[in-house]
Amino acid sequence: MNFFFKNKAIIIEIIVALFIGFIILKGNITEPVFKLSETNTNTDMAEENINVAIEAEPSDSIATLIAVGDIMLSRDVDTKIQKYQDYTYPFLKTADLLKSSDITFGNLESPITPGRKINTNEMVFRADPEVVEGLNLAGFDILSLANNHSLNFGKEGLNDTFEYLEESGIKYTGAGKSISTSYLPVITEAQNITFAFLAYSYSGNALTAYDSDEYDPTVAFMDTEKMISDVTQAKQLADFIIVSMHDGYEYQFTPNQHQKNFAYSAIDAGATLVIGHHPHVVQTMEQYNNGYILYSLGNFVFDQMWSQETKEGLIAEITFSKEGIERFEFYPVIIEDFSQPRFASTEEEKEIIDRLNFDYQL
Repeated sequence: MNFFFKNKAIIIEIIVALFIGFIILKGNITEPVFKLSETNTNTDMAEENINVAIEAEPSDSIATLIAVGDIMLSRDVDTKIQKYQDYTYPFLKTADLLKSSDITFGNLESPITPGRKINTNEMVFRADPEVVEGLNLAGFDILSLANNHSLNFGKEGLNDTFEYLEESGIKYTGAGKSISTSYLPVITEAQNITFAFLAYSYSGNALTAYDSDEYDPTVAFMDTEKMISDVTQAKQLADFIIVSMHDGYEYQFTPNQHQKNFAYSAIDAGATLVIGHHPHVVQTMEQYNNGYILYSLGNFVFDQMWSQETKEGLIAEITFSKEGIERFEFYPVIIEDFSQPRFASTEEEKEIIDRLNFDYQL
């Protein structure tokens, strides 16, 4: 009997220790502000847009995708990295959440290539090869390179970016070593669910000035018919298609018609989710037919400290089952020190969430 009670006490102590450890670990990651799933019928909660949690039916396979906005690791962001002598500095306050997802995705807004220092207010970007340390710390699995800065240092800079990402184990989409390969999807699997990622950028400015032939590295442009073909083919390879688009008017809170038309066409072709970048501010969210559109997640790592809105962004966590999207969760962030996002406070978060302007009475 003494042996039984002695061992029972030990077991109780272990259970209590594990419970305390779980509580401490849980406290290290902020709670999402806004949650959504496709079974919501509570319009009173919908109007508040805060702390809404509606669960879908249970599924054997559940996979999570985290997506963030623009990641720029040059200019004043680089100045801060050099000051603290830490290439992981921009991601230190958000890495735990980012790497907790099955798939983590973002838009890399600066080529990774050796070169000169980029000064404040320059409109060309370049990041040191060591920045992959921060991207790896944050758990990025796939990055879009389809944007107006990927070619800032020409084909050499883009080729270098491919090389450094490949060496670090990070996949990329929306760019390739030739025109044809730039439009190929990245196929990845998580929890027995298969995803195809495609990415496209508007064509203009430095992009149209870039002279390339079929065998030069380049980015994928927003050709609607080509995108429709790409999505149609990707449907044969994956359960869900995710399309990233780099488009829209900068610093505007609502999408323009070009963004809408492209996103609608992607979903009509079979995409489940469209994720937008480039406006540098959070834009609206929309459900269209059988898919969802996040027109802009705003900035994630950037040095645009000149307005409150450009310092704000959203981390979106999307939960998938084999049947489709079951849940959205949003974590608002505020960029500080010209480089580092932190989770928004209770007072700050509602205004950022409200910019989604999403009526989800399903």
